[in-house]
Amino acid sequence: MVYKGIRKSEGKCVKYLYDIWVNWFEGEEQGYNVCHYHEWRKKDKLEVLEQIPIVHVKESFFHYVENSLHDLPPTLLKMIENRCYKRKGIDKENLRYAAIVTDGTGIIAFDTNGYQIAVKKSRLIPRQEQQVYKACQSMEQMDFEHTPLDEGEQENISLLSLSPKYMYGLTRRERQLKKILMIAMDHLQSSNDRNELLYWLSEWDNKKWLTYLHHENIKDIWQVLYDEVVIGWSEAHEALCLQMIKGNTFLENFWKQEQNDYNPSSKS
Repeated sequence: MVYKGIRKSEGKCVKYLYDIWVNWFEGEEQGYNVCHYHEWRKKDKLEVLEQIPIVHVKESFFHYVENSLHDLPPTLLKMIENRCYKRKGIDKENLRYAAIVTDGTGIIAFDTNGYQIAVKKSRLIPRQEQQVYKACQSMEQMDFEHTPLDEGEQENISLLSLSPKYMYGLTRRERQLKKILMIAMDHLQSSNDRNELLYWLSEWDNKKWLTYLHHENIKDIWQVLYDEVVIGWSEAHEALCLQMIKGNTFLENFWKQEQNDYNPSSKS
């Protein structure tokens, strides 16, 4: 058995999963940045948890955990407190607030690092996902007090944390490069330089550059470029991104690191 119920006197339908592989992604607000197993990389630092509780939750609360860094409800924290642990040498090390939550469709593990938010999040390997699905079939589906994430909140996200609709369907590499491009776009917006905006618009689409060549409103020019590059990912996006970050040591290093992570044999 890889899971079992807790004592009936505790009054909650919680089960445990054992010997769980996790690949923690830290500080990620958006669930699309918590990579599924098929996108894990050799350089990722995997961790084995000897025991972690499973909590079967309502769909709205699952999305609250997966796609935000808001406080978790005290009732949930109390329920899972000190019920997850890993081995450290011959001793056990408790993770104060850590659990797997599932709504029966999606699954995510989290660890708060002792705080009240899901600081670290991870997906599971497919075999252990199936174990969670099987376990939750006989578990109470619980709801916790929270403010649901509405569509407006999901849409009103900054350049550095794009709405999921702009990231779904992209690979891990493409999402990372798009993040670099959005950082460059953020810098461009802050510069408030009309000539620079027109230059990058011409690099992206010369026809649009001609249309806006004599346009005086800087915000409008930036919005046109943003509305174009925020959609999807292509070789044109990659070329624009590489040009925009030239001379920015931080972003160039970020780019090179992503290339090396994607293709360890690459020396670019």
